[in-house]
Amino acid sequence: MKPNEAYERLCGGDWSAARALKPFSGEACAFLSDLSRVLMETPEARAYADVVTFAFFCRRSELERARARYGEETQRRLGRGMAFHIAPGNVAVNFAYSLAASLLAGNVSVVKAPSRDFAQTRLLCAAMDALLDGAHGALKNHVNVIRYPRERQEVTQALSQACDVRVVWGGDATVDAVRRAALRPQAFDVTFPDRYSLLVARAQAVLEMDENQVAKLTQAFYNDTYLTDQNACSSPRLVYWLGEGEALHAARARFWEAVRGYAKARYPLEAVTAVDKHTAACRAAIELGAALEPMPDNVVTRVLAPRLTLEAQAHRCPGGFFVEYADTSLDALAAVCDRRCQTLTYLGLDAQTLSDWVVKNGLGGVDRIVPVGHALDFSLTWDGYDLIRTLSREIVRF
Repeated sequence: MKPNEAYERLCGGDWSAARALKPFSGEACAFLSDLSRVLMETPEARAYADVVTFAFFCRRSELERARARYGEETQRRLGRGMAFHIAPGNVAVNFAYSLAASLLAGNVSVVKAPSRDFAQTRLLCAAMDALLDGAHGALKNHVNVIRYPRERQEVTQALSQACDVRVVWGGDATVDAVRRAALRPQAFDVTFPDRYSLLVARAQAVLEMDENQVAKLTQAFYNDTYLTDQNACSSPRLVYWLGEGEALHAARARFWEAVRGYAKARYPLEAVTAVDKHTAACRAAIELGAALEPMPDNVVTRVLAPRLTLEAQAHRCPGGFFVEYADTSLDALAAVCDRRCQTLTYLGLDAQTLSDWVVKNGLGGVDRIVPVGHALDFSLTWDGYDLIRTLSREIVRF
């Protein structure tokens, strides 16, 4: 493979010339914290909420807190070598999180960015490249972002043969396709396939909020969902209500009207998305026996499921499509918390209660439990993987 002919290089140098580092190396932390500063000082970057969120993740204080979790363990660990990442094509900033986690684990990274020309991707790569060409030249060979069409399987094959660990983000079909490219015997995959997520909301909590609190709630829910067109695996698609009677009816009406008003002023609903949402609602009505909940317009599309089964999670559509279910306890929720269930966001409950419920029921899914508004917050523990420990190796001493 001739690198200059096989792919477009967005930033980086010669990955084959780089060596592994210790987790949370001084070089890696300094680079990421400077990247955070540059992004926050760039007006164009600050226009994108997902870029700002990534910049906060890379703040020095956040990195120090993360490093403290591992203590002296970082002194006896080393990155695995070269990590080849394949980022999802429909989320603009995911590639940067994958790269940052790998760099913090001590690896040399080659990241396949989305083929789609996201403005956020260009902004991030330009900022990284400027730092790598300046004060952080020592890491230029460690930080490599490339782009090539998914049809170029020979590129995937060549990089798969060269890597020590392959990190694959995307749907099940993407994971299956990438796995056709063989790894070296010593290498292994870390995969993040199709997942789904949900919100558990206590109806009474919505009713007890004042108008200012409702405004903050709707912004938080919007950020979890509409901000990424619900394309992120951690974006809720199912809303599970705890409540009954008139209180439940009033809470749902208040919540969704607030969400609709906030989204209508900010979310550009394309005609094709509106049609897709209507089609998805009709399909849910036929296959689930779900009722289409009336709304003033199609900014928010809601279907109320009469029962909760795994099939309910298969009914999804970008752009503000939600399946709802209501009950007086969490019992029915267990039916959809299989291994594909990733993030449980909550409103009016506490994380400890929900965590205890997951453990008590021995659920196959639910890897993250976070407050509403934090569904997209990236963590170095993701889908049950401790990324620092998974992407580095321990040197045992006797």
